[in-house]
Amino acid sequence: MRVKLIDPSAFTPPYDRALAAALAAAGAEVELITSDFLYGLVPPAEGYRVSLDFYRRTTRRAAGRAGRAHVRRMRKVSEHVPDMLRLRRGLDREPAGPDPLVTHYQWLTIPDLDRHLLSRRRPRVMTAHYILPLAPSRAARNRARRVFERMDAVIAHSRGGAERLVSEVGLPADRVRVIPHGTFDYLTRQPEELMLPPELNPGRREASARGPVILFFGLLRPYKGIDTLIEACGALDGGGEAPPELWIVGNPRMDLTELRRDAERIGIPVRWVTRFIEDEEIPEIMRQADLVVLPYHDGEQSGVLYTGIAFGKAMGVPDVGGIGEAAREHGVARVVPPGDAEALAAALAELTADEAARAALAERSAAAATGSFSWSRIAAQTLDLYRELAG
Repeated sequence: MRVKLIDPSAFTPPYDRALAAALAAAGAEVELITSDFLYGLVPPAEGYRVSLDFYRRTTRRAAGRAGRAHVRRMRKVSEHVPDMLRLRRGLDREPAGPDPLVTHYQWLTIPDLDRHLLSRRRPRVMTAHYILPLAPSRAARNRARRVFERMDAVIAHSRGGAERLVSEVGLPADRVRVIPHGTFDYLTRQPEELMLPPELNPGRREASARGPVILFFGLLRPYKGIDTLIEACGALDGGGEAPPELWIVGNPRMDLTELRRDAERIGIPVRWVTRFIEDEEIPEIMRQADLVVLPYHDGEQSGVLYTGIAFGKAMGVPDVGGIGEAAREHGVARVVPPGDAEALAAALAELTADEAARAALAERSAAAATGSFSWSRIAAQTLDLYRELAG
């Protein structure tokens, strides 16, 4: 089986590379066609080939310097159509060979345009990492349908996502498949690990001197409900020698002034690390956290969820999309209604006070990491789909 995984803008390099490595380990000949990722290191290629065929001039000029985002976007747009056409020509010219060839799109940069630029090579598969907003307009549903209907199969990471592809996008049910999102277990195997950032460990305290650590991790965006989390933590008991701590760690994509002001008013310590977090820093941050919390107001999937599962962490998550579905089915997290600070506060109070309850969630996370969300199982399911389509 020959597989071309395609992510022109390198939107999800950890996912792309984990899937590529798992497919290669299962015996497939895999090429990942993408662009250079400028915002940090990516997992090394293990058993598969990487072709950086998109936006080469833009990434070459941007490497090593910040540059202006709008200038990079303009340069990228100017390269996009020629790069898509080159990809199409290359795929169309691939020899038939004894093994079937599958083109598997992870993302399309400009979906409305790119659907006209796809290779004629079949079968075509696409992973629906993002399906639709919570309350989509008719135009949004139509745009999604026009893209997804060009595929022979569309992969959703949850049953809820698959149902939306059928009921809202309008795809035939037999063209939609559910294959879970895998854990980001490569983060547990970093060749070099860094110590906790000093902002999280003032005075280099021993972990035993801290109270339970509640961790929010990932890009700081409005929909992620950091305001709800801070409000919920305001209801926790800040007395005693080792009260709970809230750690908010990630690169901001929003103004934090009001959030910081609110955090100063609650009774437990709140520690901030507001910058890009390197992969080498993640293991120690995760291991020191007692509870990973995703207070999102909306969302279908989250890389933080699958990072927490990889590290075997107890978690609290919202009942949204595939996040709530995965937590309920595998028992890896306490599930609360999205945006409900009171319900979140109750869950946090219970879990920070009950070490045994946290340990039970953590045990189920560890089991899920080597079971349903393991990349070997996901590769097997994906190859089964490829074979069915090619057969």
